[in-house]
Amino acid sequence: MTTTTKQFKRGNWQKSINVRDFIVRNYTPYMSGSEFLCGATSRTEKARTKMEELLQAERDKGGVLDVDTEHVSSIMSYTTAYLTDEDIIVGFQTDKPLKRGVNPFGGIRMAQEACKAYGYTLSDEVLKHFEYKTTHNDGVFRVYTDEMKKLRRAGVITGLPDAYGRGRIIGDYRRVALYGVDALIVAKKADMDAIGKLHMCEDNIRLREELFRQLDFLDKLKNMASLYGFDISRPAETAKEAVQWTYFGYLAAIKEQNGAAMSLGRVSSFFDIYFERDIKAGILTESQAQEIIDDFVIKLRMGRQLRTPDYNELFAGDPTWVTEVIGGIGLDGRPMVTKTSYRMLNTLYNLGPAPEPNLTVLWSKDLPQKFKDFCAKVSLDTSSIQYQNDDIMRPEYGDDYGIACCVSAMKLGEQMQFFGARCNLAKLLLMSLNGGRDEMTGGYAGLKMDGLGGGVLNYDTVKKRFDKYVKWLAAMYVDTMNVIHYMHDKYAYEKLQMALHNTDVERLMAFGIAGLSVVADSLSAIKYAKVTAIADDTGLITDYKVEGDYPKFGNDDDRADSIAISLAKDFYKALTKREAYRNAKHTLSLLTITSNVVYGAKTGATPCGRKVGEPFAPGANPLHGRECGGALASLNSVAKLDYKYCRDGISNTFSVIPNAIGREKETQSSNLAMLIEGYFAKGGHHINVNTLTKETLVEAHETPHKHPNLTVRVSGYAVKFGTLSRRHREEVLKRTFFEKL
Repeated sequence: MTTTTKQFKRGNWQKSINVRDFIVRNYTPYMSGSEFLCGATSRTEKARTKMEELLQAERDKGGVLDVDTEHVSSIMSYTTAYLTDEDIIVGFQTDKPLKRGVNPFGGIRMAQEACKAYGYTLSDEVLKHFEYKTTHNDGVFRVYTDEMKKLRRAGVITGLPDAYGRGRIIGDYRRVALYGVDALIVAKKADMDAIGKLHMCEDNIRLREELFRQLDFLDKLKNMASLYGFDISRPAETAKEAVQWTYFGYLAAIKEQNGAAMSLGRVSSFFDIYFERDIKAGILTESQAQEIIDDFVIKLRMGRQLRTPDYNELFAGDPTWVTEVIGGIGLDGRPMVTKTSYRMLNTLYNLGPAPEPNLTVLWSKDLPQKFKDFCAKVSLDTSSIQYQNDDIMRPEYGDDYGIACCVSAMKLGEQMQFFGARCNLAKLLLMSLNGGRDEMTGGYAGLKMDGLGGGVLNYDTVKKRFDKYVKWLAAMYVDTMNVIHYMHDKYAYEKLQMALHNTDVERLMAFGIAGLSVVADSLSAIKYAKVTAIADDTGLITDYKVEGDYPKFGNDDDRADSIAISLAKDFYKALTKREAYRNAKHTLSLLTITSNVVYGAKTGATPCGRKVGEPFAPGANPLHGRECGGALASLNSVAKLDYKYCRDGISNTFSVIPNAIGREKETQSSNLAMLIEGYFAKGGHHINVNTLTKETLVEAHETPHKHPNLTVRVSGYAVKFGTLSRRHREEVLKRTFFEKL
């Protein structure tokens, strides 16, 4: 393995592709505070001004500035593009900043609809090209059973990646910088030769073809970089090159794929090795180091994909989920916080708050206290960070993992994920009560049984029936996912991203639950109160009368919380009974993105007292307004959910007014850090932190132009509040903003 070794400690990373080994041997933990940070340079200010002008023009045009309808987006589809004539880190997806490309491999109809929604028409040439070409979407619907289609149409399993790029695959883009593309090609050719000596069974034939396609796109990656005048066949030699080479890898990925979440990975500590070396050598100043990171983040913020209005209803705010993880603790006990961890967070000051990249701090009790306090300060100032519990993820994923999309961990370069959206658990409960009928239409959408009809509901009867439906739906869910990912591999394979993985990759299949707190509260109401089902003249239950009080999830009451814990555990175990495509490991998330609004709209009244069409709570949160015990009780309830059964993540969005955690800024920061520490000490997995007043949100809702850059955490990611639809903004306003702990 040939790569630059100047002033780097030698190790196994020189013998095989092993970025982790390089990082562990060469990074410098940083234990002090933020005093070394530099503000934006005049060049950065000019670039930021240009970016903001383009972003305003994009807003003025309804959210999409321009679309290239003449080309199919891929690595070599476009010439070069620049933001200014002083760009430090170069490259955009198309031939102009913020201009969106068209990627029809997920589905040609989706591409057409997306163009039409913004006043564009997909060219006849592109349509003709795909007239006799099978897309991922075509393949899926050829194989879908009638039962799968009914469940999809009814919104029982929904948000499925069957018409768009699945995403949630994190290429190890650092490999481009550390090794150069030629060394990666040599390694992949060796893998291909080794497989060629094996029995040519179906699996090995498919893998040989995939490797051929990976090699093809590694070559295209070199050609794309050469358009900008860079030779990335060799390893990066300077810090600037390390950032640029890594960005080229990521840029190629988002040119090739319109994935649901195209995360960045874990680059900060990797970059820091180069920055530390160059600063010590006197060829780089601290201000120049920050300037490189600022320009890199500007490019990440300007990544764009073309999506339909239906997609935007599920995943509101035009997110790209460029998730970058920061911090954490190494397996050797050293903090992985570096100066570039600080530099990355400092972009939220130098460039202003923003949802992208989706900055995710891996929190541990052993992180340096000054870093914890700085993170809390940034949260208070920007509401642009999320936190995940490194102490419960590290034993499973080691110390070189990234986060896909919002909360989903995987080992970088060693694991990939088959993304699968969510099951509407609340709708499944209603379907079980109605014997397979959809409570919104009356038609059958699932497993047929006699409905319960009107009358008082008995907990044991309901639970037994619901458990049967859970087992049935889990099997259907796995089968549906198997169809989707078989076809995605066949017709929309991620050539470049998978080229930046080990050939012998471990696969995860990610399932999800929406409406957990709704079902937990509903079952609790049936068990501890009196719930009467109200049926129409066909026996279809359409409403519920709740008499008496009952324990609600989110109040640190084990009676309700234990129900929520069992729901997640039972659903996960039911999923594992069905074999997943390519021997993937089943994982489960409690995550809704902003889909909690759409899921709620498709769901009738529930036995907990929630009315027809009302939104669910986001992720694993308690339902709006039901956390009567205060902030800490709410956090305690969510922390009880067992990560063992929810390895795809447990999303918790926490909103608190600043005065609730202290009067002075310094006190607020230390108190917020202690609150996060306490939540994770109890086993919590993830927390979004919003620290702002509801009055600010109301003003931004009514007069968006006054707060164009107001950033809020929603469910595993952040958005600019003004980019949300009115319906989504109204749902955020209904969430609990804690005024006391």
